[in-house]
Parts: sequence; C-alpha cells; structure tokens
Amino acid sequence: MPLSPPRRYLTLASPASAELEVKRSRFVCDVAPVPSEEDARAFVETVRSVTRDARHHCTAFVLGPDGGTQRSNDDGEPSGTAGAPMLDVLRGQGLTEVVAVVTRWFGGTLLGTGGLIRAYGDAVSAAVDAATVVAYARRDGLVVTVGSADAPRVENALRGHPGCAVTSTTWGATGLVLDVAVEPGTGDSVRGLVGALTAGAGEVTGGPGSWVRVPTR
Repeated sequence: MPLSPPRRYLTLASPASAELEVKRSRFVCDVAPVPSEEDARAFVETVRSVTRDARHHCTAFVLGPDGGTQRSNDDGEPSGTAGAPMLDVLRGQGLTEVVAVVTRWFGGTLLGTGGLIRAYGDAVSAAVDAATVVAYARRDGLVVTVGSADAPRVENALRGHPGCAVTSTTWGATGLVLDVAVEPGTGDSVRGLVGALTAGAGEVTGGPGSWVRVPTR
C-alpha cells in the first residue's frame, strides 16, 4: 500500500550561516529555506557569485514535505566527502525544503577523506544551529461566507478558535469570504460556530488544503 502523505515537516524560518576553520582551510556554510529545486539552485548560484575566489562550493538540498527530492554535489572534492555528509546532516535534523552550500577556501593542508567529511558535516551542523527551525502542518481547507453585519464577530471568533487559522479574507458585494485552515476533525466545530454566530445564515464549504506554520513542539 502507498504511504500516506506527511502532515507535518520541519524547515528553516530564514537563511543562516556559520564559519569554521580546519587546518587553515575556511568553511562557510549558508543554509536557507527553499520551496523548489529551481529556488535551491538559484540560492547556490547567489552564494557562488559572491565567493568566486573560493575553490569549492559544495551543495545539498532536500525538498518536498516528504523529503522525497534529495540532491548533493561534491564540486571537485573527492567523491562522497562533501555533498553526502552535508545531506546526512540535513536528513538527520529532519529538515526539508532546505538547501545548504558550503564554500571552502583551501588553506594549503590536505585534510584527508575523514577530515573532509567531518569538516563539511560540521559546517552544516553549525549553520543549522544558528538558524531557527520551524514546523509546518497540513490543514484541511474551508471557505466561510458571511454577511457584512456578521463578519467582524465571525472573523474574531475564527481567529480565536483552537486548531483554526484564517489564511485570507476577501470582501465581496454581499459580505466577507474567509479562507480557513483547520486541523483534521475540527470542521464540524467550525461549521457549528459559524451557524450559531449567524443564526444559520453563514455558509461553510470545502476549500483547498494548505500548509500552516505551527509550534515545533
């Protein structure tokens, strides 16, 4: 049987970086959240464009809520000594929708296979430690339509409802349309709330699901 799609994943809130030195070689790691492979490769090129004097720009990224897309590149380092340990750190931290670039300036001393693996992995670990990890959860979608007179109290009630997030609001000719993301199993509670606040006049229909930022714990 196919696996159920994930309903939660971890990523980074914003880009971060860290630097370490190993036997006079400098390793600078830049990490960032990215929504697609195109964005991941664009981030790599941005880092490369401002550090063209470096010898290596090794990369790793994990994409998709299920982490199903994984890529790494040693960029001239011995095979398996850079991209793979970088990828191992990202996976070990449970991160996805994320890219890491480690820029290396050679210091004149060969580090050996083990030394390179440790250095590239440690650089990514340091950058992730410097970042803020955030969680996103899959939510069911509802579309709530209410008249103008009921709109303020309905919106306030939905924003204060546990397990419910208002993702957008649009004013129309007859009232307010709210796109709402709800935890699985809470749709009936939202329908009941809207019905009670509008004397049954409010309309609640199904809408597209979405990913919503939630507490990491």
